[in-house]
Amino acid sequence: MSFFRNLARKWAENYRKMNIQMVISLSFTLVAAAGILIMGLSLFWRFSAANRQSVAENSQRILAQANLNLDSYLRRMMRISDTVYYRVIKNTDLAQGSLTPSMNLLYEENRDALVSLAVFDSRGAPVSSVPLSTLKPGVSPSGEDWFLTATRSMENFHFSTPHVQNLFDDPDRPYRWVVSLSRHVQLTRDGSTQGGILLVDMSFAGIEQVCRDAALGDGGYLYLIDGDGELIYHPRQQLIYTGLLEENNLTAAGYKDGSHMEQFQGQPRLVTVKTVGYTGWKLVGVAPERSWTAGSLQLFQFALPLVLFSIFLMAFLNFHISARISDPIRQLERSIKELERGWDVDIQEAGCYEVRQLAHAVRSMVSTMHHLMDDIIEQEGQKRRSELEVLQSQINPHFLYNTLDSVIWMTESGRQEEAVQMVTSLARFFRISLSKGKNIIPLSDELEHGRHYMTIQEIRFKNTFSTEIRSLPGTEGLYCLKLTLQPLLENAIYHGMASAEGEGKITVTAYREGEDLLIDVSDNGLGMRPEVAASLLDPSVPSAASGSSSGSGIGVCNVHQRIQLTFGEKYGLTLFSEPDEGTLVRIRLPALTREAAQLLQGDVL
Repeated sequence: MSFFRNLARKWAENYRKMNIQMVISLSFTLVAAAGILIMGLSLFWRFSAANRQSVAENSQRILAQANLNLDSYLRRMMRISDTVYYRVIKNTDLAQGSLTPSMNLLYEENRDALVSLAVFDSRGAPVSSVPLSTLKPGVSPSGEDWFLTATRSMENFHFSTPHVQNLFDDPDRPYRWVVSLSRHVQLTRDGSTQGGILLVDMSFAGIEQVCRDAALGDGGYLYLIDGDGELIYHPRQQLIYTGLLEENNLTAAGYKDGSHMEQFQGQPRLVTVKTVGYTGWKLVGVAPERSWTAGSLQLFQFALPLVLFSIFLMAFLNFHISARISDPIRQLERSIKELERGWDVDIQEAGCYEVRQLAHAVRSMVSTMHHLMDDIIEQEGQKRRSELEVLQSQINPHFLYNTLDSVIWMTESGRQEEAVQMVTSLARFFRISLSKGKNIIPLSDELEHGRHYMTIQEIRFKNTFSTEIRSLPGTEGLYCLKLTLQPLLENAIYHGMASAEGEGKITVTAYREGEDLLIDVSDNGLGMRPEVAASLLDPSVPSAASGSSSGSGIGVCNVHQRIQLTFGEKYGLTLFSEPDEGTLVRIRLPALTREAAQLLQGDVL
């Protein structure tokens, strides 16, 4: 049971792993193969049964013919007996004549079938015998079975089983096999009658020839038994008598006329029985199993390739039919898998009605999802633009106020040239800040924006620090995000240059590294601890969003967030700082050309 359970479990596991085409083709093929095999076995069984019936009918015909020939032979012997009795014995008075001449004449006429004719009186003494006349020494006819049987049943013929003629001396053929026909007769002597026995010894060769001529086909044979099952004739009689072979003759004696199936020595065989009229003998025909299965085997050998070819053809057709059914489903499956990797998928509506409906439903769903995703993308774009605008709008207005106060103070103090320079830088600063509403501007404009800012701050702080802004070769024509540099410069002034006293220096260097644009903003100010530098980029730290209490423009964190919102998380700011060693802020942006900036400009705006 465990074996079958394990087999069923493995089959179930393999079934779950099969694709739909294999399931359909395998199922159809198995059903068709089962139908073909059942039909083939049914036809094979019917053909075998028909063959067996044909063998039985053929055996019955052969046994009927053998019975007819045997009956003719026995009737001839009976006619000879009747002739001897009614024409010779009854017409002869033993006191006046002899039976021998007439009996000798009958013998000569039928010597091909006769061995001897003999008449005995009631005591077993020989009255007349031809052609053999001398009894063997020590033989007593009155003690023989044929004599006793004929004495007990006076009105019947009696046939013995085959035996060697052991009654008379036969110098020419001492061991002749005979079948004895005996009957009671009335002998006449001096006008009075007395009982006697007529013995007709017929040659067993005649009976043997009749049985031998009956051919029952492949391996079949015929044998003859008496009413008690004793063998009269068998094609292998000598082997049976010597014990080298066995026959089921005793069982066959109990069979009625007709055909019977029996198992003998482990082999099935068909036994047909025919009773030989008044003798009580039975003709038994034996047909072994191969006599009716040989044709079935030939049919099987012919039909097996045909069945296998039919199954192969059915499997081939089922495979192609299942492919026609499953290909649209698998195409739909591949389309859905491609849909998982991207949205640009053309879903074909093919196959049967249900598959087309399913593909149509998936196509409608994809179209709806496309619209929803477009809406979501639009909403996200609007949200991002709003966030950028909010972040950009966080420019500290105190810078404008302080600059204007400085201009007023310079004007009142008679420093008109410095006031004009500050107002001019302020105008250019705001013109670049506006940039016609664009968020992606040339790198040169962004650096120029930083220079104007630093010009204003240097005048305000009375030249307590110096500034160097440069771009290295390879950055020509590149674009960057607007207002990334100014907040970092502001942060460097308020945090790095607080106690510079004329020795402060802020350096801005723009250069290209592979596909990235890097802008380093460094100062030689006080610096800060690494954990403080890291907190400036953490939006969860309150001071990071707005710089220090003195203000830092839109702040370092603000710039970092704007870059990542625009270009992704691989870009942004990196801070390097140590106390008393200054600070370096590195801006990492994609190296955008004019074309790339124009494409990106539409997404950002």
